[in-house]
Amino acid sequence: MGLFSFLKSGTVKNALKRGAIVIDVRTPHEFDSGKVPGSINIPIDRISINIQRILDMKKPVVFCCESGIRSSQAMNIMKRNGMKDVFNGGSWTTVWNYIKSL
Repeated sequence: MGLFSFLKSGTVKNALKRGAIVIDVRTPHEFDSGKVPGSINIPIDRISINIQRILDMKKPVVFCCESGIRSSQAMNIMKRNGMKDVFNGGSWTTVWNYIKSL
């Protein structure tokens, strides 16, 4: 694991410790095949119409998907819309492993 991977995992873990909401941006079919318990499914193509809903959550948000690409896109959309406490957790299995290690 490289230095930046360590820094990312620490930041995501810190957000999860602070009660972050996990939003999975995969399709509903992908989400139904396996997910982080308690996570919310908002597919990447629906993030833009859910910006206010996500901002209104008033908690840190960790996005996840299958590989980290879509979750990175979701994080960037939210950052462009003023959200500061938002993170790309990468794959949903990585986020689930972070949660289990807390």
